Amino acid sequence: MKELATFAGGCFWCLEPPYKKIDGVISILPGYTGGHTEKPTYEEVCSGKTGHAEAVEITFDPEKVSYEKLLDVFWHSIDPTTKDKQFCDVGNQYRTAIFYHNEEQKKIAEHSKAKLQNEMAVVTEIVPATTFYPAEEYHREFYKKNPQRYEQYSYFSGRKERLKELWKK
Repeated sequence: MKELATFAGGCFWCLEPPYKKIDGVISILPGYTGGHTEKPTYEEVCSGKTGHAEAVEITFDPEKVSYEKLLDVFWHSIDPTTKDKQFCDVGNQYRTAIFYHNEEQKKIAEHSKAKLQNEMAVVTEIVPATTFYPAEEYHREFYKKNPQRYEQYSYFSGRKERLKELWKK
């Protein structure tokens, strides 16, 4: 059995690696969702005019990994307290969002967010999944294809430092 989970958390390059290590995750596809333009390109999404967010669509086996576990990884990979911004990336295309695929996912996501809300002011949206447009090939597994550039981005964006501070890890 397969299910989908879709998360937006700033630059999609940074959302692939945390899920690669999880047993039960079948595939991770970076792309664009939540906007009003059909088949947007990276450049169009970066302009902020399409309404899309950079996101990842995860195909997973719910018998091996729970949606709750995927949400936990998501929360610890983002700063859920900033609106339309993740670290150095600013704009609606970098917003944080959980795009649910069914009512069960919605319920689980809302419960997860409410729990986290006790610790911090969470601004992450929980919205219905819409059409997901896969990103261009060169964005897929960017961290593997361009490890030096990925590490530079990850470091200089302030992502690693902020996550360490936020999640005390």
